[in-house]
Amino acid sequence: MSHGAGLEIADVFRQHGAAYRVTHGATLLPEQRRVMRAIEECRTAALGGHVSECESCGHRVISYNSCRNRHCPKCQSLASAHWLTKQKTALLPVGYFHVVFTVPEELAPLALQNKRVVYDILFAAASSTLLKIAADPQHLGAEIGFLAVLHTWGQNLLHHPHLHCVVPGGGLSPDGKHWVACRTGFFLPVRVLSRLFRRLFLDGLQRARERGRLRFHASLAHLADQRAFANLIACARGKEWVVYAKPPFGGPTQVLSYVGRYTHRVALSNDRLVKLEDGQVTFRWKDYRRDYRPRTMTLAAAEFIRRYLLHVLPTGFQRIRQYGLLANRKRGVKLAVCRRLLGVAEAAVESKSPTEDDQAEYEAVNGESLSRCPLCRTGRLHRAEVIAPMHVADVRGRRPLGCSRLDTS
Repeated sequence: MSHGAGLEIADVFRQHGAAYRVTHGATLLPEQRRVMRAIEECRTAALGGHVSECESCGHRVISYNSCRNRHCPKCQSLASAHWLTKQKTALLPVGYFHVVFTVPEELAPLALQNKRVVYDILFAAASSTLLKIAADPQHLGAEIGFLAVLHTWGQNLLHHPHLHCVVPGGGLSPDGKHWVACRTGFFLPVRVLSRLFRRLFLDGLQRARERGRLRFHASLAHLADQRAFANLIACARGKEWVVYAKPPFGGPTQVLSYVGRYTHRVALSNDRLVKLEDGQVTFRWKDYRRDYRPRTMTLAAAEFIRRYLLHVLPTGFQRIRQYGLLANRKRGVKLAVCRRLLGVAEAAVESKSPTEDDQAEYEAVNGESLSRCPLCRTGRLHRAEVIAPMHVADVRGRRPLGCSRLDTS
């Protein structure tokens, strides 16, 4: 039985993961098995670590290594801080907008069975929509740049794929000689965005099917029939799609803080867990259909694990992408032009070693020093001993990043 503070998703996996693998092993994908094991072993002796000793009082501390898996809630705060440090140089002194593209409920099961293909179509359709409508002289008439982040979950952990796009409020004129600003508080018309997004997404699905890139299993087996698939597309085409433009951010500082909460978010964070008791997991969630009302939900541990694993992405899939002015191949040159037109200095790029970056970011996120003794609070800790991982073959090549501390007497 576990309650409240200190309860982790790792506790659910450690207590019920083995049974889940026995009963659901035939349906588990290799990447889902890897995520389960990574979360179970994160910051435990299984991954090894090191022993540090205080130079003043001799106190010894064991720090176990992190799994560094992007689906592990304990590893994301540091990963987010590390990523945001690199993004500071891309911020412009303008207002930012947040646009959300959602896959309709009717098509979500198709996305779940074809994650890599359909999520790629989602990125392509949403990015093309923003770039095309923004470039239209009837709207903004400019080349824009933006960040897109894939989320696949709702607050209840069910499958709900959608794309968060964070966009500066303006862009470069076609000749590259002027900065074209958005109207105050308004970016692009959502109905126009919605219609184009719908067409591009459905066209992408059609092409994927024609090229044999979609698979249909179990409840979707009937979609292998061309007529059934055409009916699904026709049904989706006849409905209004959700493209939601949230209120604009105030500026670069606010957007950096906001984006930091989105880029490395996992399906459910540890702080939303309430209790793990009698084979059931209770967690907090917000009911968006009832005015964001805070509620609690209790699921059998197996169902909780099943829902969590719905959101494991295919190996190597890139869930954070940048487009337009922020695309890697022209990012530096385009941003320099934007800053010159906006009358701001070139952003300074900090130069730190990876070790310094990791330590500084850890301290910024967790509010504690990695080098100060937790007992006497004055002495500095120095590494005295390395602890080999229990599964050397599985963790070879991983660099210790975030660590948990266990005091030794």
